[in-house]
Amino acid sequence: MRSTENQRQSVPAGGGTAFPHLFAPTRIGPMRLRNRVMAPPHSSAIGNLWGTEEEAERNFAYWRSRVSDGGPAWVGGVTGRVRNRLIPGFEPHGYGAETTGYFRQPFYVERVGRFVEEMHSAGAVVTTQLTLLGGVPHAPSTRRSSTLYNFRPHVLNTDEIAEFVEEYRFSAAQARRAGLDGIELHLNHDDMLEWFLSPMTNQRDDAYGGSLENRARFAVEVLTAVREEIGDSMALGVRFNLREEEPGGYTAADGVEIAQYLESTGLVDFLHAVIGSPWGDPSYIQPYFYRPAQWADLAGELRRAVSLPVVHTGRINSVQVAEQVLADGNADVVGMARALIADGDILGKARGGRLGDIRPCVGGNDCISRRYVEKLPFGCAVNPHTGNEVEGPWRRAAHPRRVLVVGGGPAGMELAALTAKSGHTVELWEATDRLGGQLRAAVNAPFQEQMGRYLEWQERRLANAGVRVVLDERATADSVLAADFDVVAVATGATPRRPAEIEGVDQDHFVHDIRDVLHGTVAVGRAVLVVAQDDHLPPLMVADHLSERGHDVTVVYPTAGPAPLLGRYILGGMLGRLSARGVVFRFMEDVVGIGEERIRLRHTYSHRESELGAFDSVVLACGGDADSALYDDLRGRVSDLHVLGDAFAPRRLVAATRQAYALAGELRK
Repeated sequence: MRSTENQRQSVPAGGGTAFPHLFAPTRIGPMRLRNRVMAPPHSSAIGNLWGTEEEAERNFAYWRSRVSDGGPAWVGGVTGRVRNRLIPGFEPHGYGAETTGYFRQPFYVERVGRFVEEMHSAGAVVTTQLTLLGGVPHAPSTRRSSTLYNFRPHVLNTDEIAEFVEEYRFSAAQARRAGLDGIELHLNHDDMLEWFLSPMTNQRDDAYGGSLENRARFAVEVLTAVREEIGDSMALGVRFNLREEEPGGYTAADGVEIAQYLESTGLVDFLHAVIGSPWGDPSYIQPYFYRPAQWADLAGELRRAVSLPVVHTGRINSVQVAEQVLADGNADVVGMARALIADGDILGKARGGRLGDIRPCVGGNDCISRRYVEKLPFGCAVNPHTGNEVEGPWRRAAHPRRVLVVGGGPAGMELAALTAKSGHTVELWEATDRLGGQLRAAVNAPFQEQMGRYLEWQERRLANAGVRVVLDERATADSVLAADFDVVAVATGATPRRPAEIEGVDQDHFVHDIRDVLHGTVAVGRAVLVVAQDDHLPPLMVADHLSERGHDVTVVYPTAGPAPLLGRYILGGMLGRLSARGVVFRFMEDVVGIGEERIRLRHTYSHRESELGAFDSVVLACGGDADSALYDDLRGRVSDLHVLGDAFAPRRLVAATRQAYALAGELRK
């Protein structure tokens, strides 16, 4: 222990709030925290802190909106890439393979200093991570952490290790000059330092390999250099995996031993204990099909084995879950990221007893996949305001009007709520007896409780906004025209797609749509073929649903791999689940014929045909076709007519809410 200031403080029970543990102040090293919530780095996709002034201001605005009014006490929001030292001309590959490093930016001290001042003025402390990914190209040995990536690494020699230690020292000095409150050494998630720590990737036979003391030597040398640079003026911690997921990696018991060894150095003030890799099962950004705080017990075991404060991050997706983790003694501080993305005022609403107003995160990871897989602008599926904080509060309409929204799916609900918030008088007509559209089918898939909560939240939101919701109202051109609204927005969704080019696709007793399967309105036999003509989650979702119920499932994709639009932070976990249940995948094959005795396939590229044996049922996960009939009938007959959501072109929840946000903004003018 460095001093008594570093000793963990107990989390008090009781108090004047429904979340006494969550809102109890504490101290970690020199950092005083007003509550027990840390916001780990997650804003790089929202606004580039290292980009133009305009890009940086978007980042600033996001964090201001989250930290103000008693938000998270601790912003770990400054991502810190250490310079990647390379020979001239070498070009690293992949995500995270920056060469210059953020700490070497000429404006680093000035820009981060401004950010720190803003966060301090709002009552939050700010830390940065020191990160450098393994294998791009540097590594302790030739053994890589995954067979998914086959670029061969450069094995560091001892002189190069010493040079990197000095690079970390320089980075720490820059962080100190910028006024940051602390530094978190990244020792996990495929970081180079984790590769040295891991017995799987570290096969060295010198002073940096073999025993735990040797494997941790590089990290301890970095910690020593950083501590020498910052003294006691800043907190210093380590973020590390509680265990490694790959065979040959260290176990949970080894993780406790690692934590105890790091504590024994007297160099660190806190331990940030997490689970996952950037690509495996689980990912360190766990999607919806893991339980909330699933690994908190492991963090608790570690906490009981050390004296340092323990931070735990990992699918802590609500204030109730956060409070429970703290109350159970599994952490001293909890990390929350996507819950803050979904609702920036989550802590303020919890403190004020307005739990029903908290916008729930659905855990679909579109906030990650859009930016890093599809190269689209950042977007939160449930909160289209996120990333647009720089525009200020939502404004009232210059000329309030009467607005009709036709269709109560995600696009229609979001548009109705936003236009009502703008001051318009709004009606929402839905053809069925419930709001939600196709999401009503999705909620029946495994682990989709949060989607159900999101729909309930939207219904409360519409009621509170004063939207008149009319159910069982199938709009026609005549009924819309007779109602004489100033603005009509058509969000009638999509119809299930049955690919006409597949012979035998119309056998209704045998071939079923994914929506009917998830709703449970059709009987599905034991052996099921899933026709996957959807680049996102639905084919995997229905395979999960059926295999959980004991069906033998085969999924046929025409693409070279599953779900091309799912990123590494979500795909691995789902594939691991399905593999464990024996789900069979076939790739680069189109289903061209469906019969009760055989399925005909055609290779995507060679066009060679083959056959599969009999299945009891076939499920079509083939997306939908836009249902724009009402919009087509009204064109030229309504002066202010709009179409959005799947009625324009079928996409996902995040596309629907973003289109609604954009249209609602236009209707304010």
